[in-house]
Amino acid sequence: MTMLRQPYYELSPEIYNALVQASKALENCALEPTLTELVYLRVSQINGCAFCLEMHNKALRKAGVAQAKLDALAGWRVSHHFSEQERAALAWAESVTHIASTHAEDDVYLP
Repeated sequence: MTMLRQPYYELSPEIYNALVQASKALENCALEPTLTELVYLRVSQINGCAFCLEMHNKALRKAGVAQAKLDALAGWRVSHHFSEQERAALAWAESVTHIASTHAEDDVYLP
């Protein structure tokens, strides 16, 4: 796995702990874990975080997600591999990730 450039868990422990709490809440919510991991992976693609890309790809492969689906993630809008629920989650994740230009408009949140 790629090494972290900064030990963020040491540099910003309060922020890291909040992130861990948010992650645990997502693990315990009604969303399927693979959906959450797909969103994490897509955001990691956009942000270019090699560490996160490897981590989320590994988790999705372990969960049995087909490699073809993972390969198509960057082009999810035109791929047949994604359900309507996944498309909605990915659209919202991209909108929030690019919030400066998208403004996370209601038409993406409430398709």
